[in-house]
Amino acid sequence: MLIAALVCAALYGLIVIGLYVGQRKILFRCDAAEVDPATLGLKAKVVRLKTEDGESLLAWSIPPLAGRPLILYFHGNAGGIDLRVERFHAIANAGMGLIAIEYRGYASSTGSPSERGLKLDGEAAYAAAIASGVAPERIVPLGESLGSGVAVALAARHKVGALVLDSPYSSIADVAAATYWFVPVRALLRDPFRNDLLIGSVKAPTLIVHGTKDRVVPIRFGEKLFALANPPKEFWRVEDAIHLAMGDRFDDTLDWIARMVPET
Repeated sequence: MLIAALVCAALYGLIVIGLYVGQRKILFRCDAAEVDPATLGLKAKVVRLKTEDGESLLAWSIPPLAGRPLILYFHGNAGGIDLRVERFHAIANAGMGLIAIEYRGYASSTGSPSERGLKLDGEAAYAAAIASGVAPERIVPLGESLGSGVAVALAARHKVGALVLDSPYSSIADVAAATYWFVPVRALLRDPFRNDLLIGSVKAPTLIVHGTKDRVVPIRFGEKLFALANPPKEFWRVEDAIHLAMGDRFDDTLDWIARMVPET
């Protein structure tokens, strides 16, 4: 029995070490490829953005029609901006602008991903929007899943017109602790993305969209974040929808943005 206990303890230790060492490969799935938006029928300009710490980010840019909002799009942890092209077409068709970035380490963007790094990537996108002449109150960060951590941090720090979140989390720490309940995740996590500590600093109208059957980020974590958000705010429960539920209501989402950030 002693030997069996020691073997179990050793195996558990290896699991803990493996999760700690490999946690960023689990969280950041850098499997995106650089794609020319023209091949997808999207009239977007391919640009490079410089971050505060010297990284170079691939981005797609579409200018808004006069007086319309500009959406800063922060995608989830897998794939790249090319997989969101259907949403980008809808944004362009609505006359809204777009800056969609590939995080550091994704596609041809330089560097390696981390919480601090992705938030600096978000800052670079915001700076590019301001440099293009768009007023802060017309900028709308939109974060899906992992990207909600970038969008919330940006809206907590800067003036924006609205904040939109697709399948967000209260924190990566909460989600990871629920998934890896058998490991002291909170003590080991390097990138906790504490949206719950930042959302209270957001003063802009906030929309959260979440599916009731989301198993990647269970809806209870989106509800927890919503409870901490300041009004005006809305929470859309999409019945029977799985992860990234906004896809079922993206046109409605653009209508909501148009109401919150009316044309000037």
